[in-house]
Formats: sequence, C-alpha cells, structure tokens
Amino acid sequence: MANFINKKSCFIGKNVKIGKNVTIYENNHLEGNTEIEDGVTLLPNNFISNSIIRKNCSIHNSVITDSDVNDNCQIGPFSHISQKSTIGKNCIIGNYVEIKRSVLGESNKVKHFTYVGDAVIGNRCNIGCSVVFVNYDGKEKHMTKVGDHVFIGSNCNLIAPVSIENDSYICAGTIVTESVSKGAFVIGRNRQEEKFGKTDKYWSA
Repeated sequence: MANFINKKSCFIGKNVKIGKNVTIYENNHLEGNTEIEDGVTLLPNNFISNSIIRKNCSIHNSVITDSDVNDNCQIGPFSHISQKSTIGKNCIIGNYVEIKRSVLGESNKVKHFTYVGDAVIGNRCNIGCSVVFVNYDGKEKHMTKVGDHVFIGSNCNLIAPVSIENDSYICAGTIVTESVSKGAFVIGRNRQEEKFGKTDKYWSA
C-alpha cells in the first residue's frame, strides 16, 4: 500500500498500479496505464501518464508521459519526459530538462535547462547546462548518438544528425556539426578579442 501525505489532493486512475513502500505527496496526478514500482517517492505536483516508474525513484514536480524511468533515478523538479523515452538506472534529470523520443543509458547526469530530443545516449555521460540537441531542420527530425563516458559542456548545440563516440570531451560553448571520434577533445568557439576605446558609445547616457 502507498503512504499518501494528502490523498484527497491526488488523482489516481483506475488502471494505475502502485507497489509497496511508495510515498505519494500532495497534488500528484497518475493516469492511464501507469505503474509505480516499490520504494518510489512521488514528491508534490507530478503528472504521470501511461508510464512506468521503477524501483526507488524520486520524482518531483515533473511531467512524465508514455515513458519508462528505470531504478534509482532522480527526476525534477520541473522535468518533462515524453514520447516513449527511456531513462536508464541511476540517472539524474534535473531542473527544466526536457527529454523527448530519446533513450538514455545508466548513470547519466542531465541537470539543468537542457533539451534532449531524438537521441540515444550511452552510460556515464555528463550533459551540462543549456545543452540543446538540435534535432529539427525545419522539415525533418534527425538523430544524435552519444557513446559512453562523454562530457558535453554547458551551452553546446549538437546539430543532428551527428554521432559522438566514447570518451569524448566537448568544451562549453561548442557547436557540433560533424561526428566526433573516440576520445576526441572538441572545441568550436570564436576566439575572444579585446578592443580598447570602443566602449564610450555603449556607456553614454
């Protein structure tokens, strides 16, 4: 049986299955063919539809639809996982992250302000703040493939279709337009320049 903090504030659909030792806080909405496995904690304000949340996950203030979240994941707050996405074991999906039509392996970290669309990601990757998987060219959606143990720094754009092989390191601010070889160190920025005597017009009242 689930432990409800405030059952009156929750909606639990008739087809929803809930395992043992589940804690459900206020304002949770569970509908469709949703399954909540043993040991899950649903913190306040989640919407979960037609999805499986597997053992010992913690979900906070997030939307999960038509997806599968595997054991020991931390999701939220303000995450959105949808359209048959799969999140592997021991992943952390954080603030304002959207994952759509994607498969993530195990022990990945996607913590802040990131969009992952039409991607397959291996294991033990770190995806930094404000990374965008650029999957749409205006006509078609394209895939991005990321291998194991890949670091993608903050504010990178991955222009699909591209592949990033194992053990690669993508520096912050890089725009990736070509596939990346195993173990590569990739940096793609314009060099910073300093020009003196040019600031007066910007600082004038």
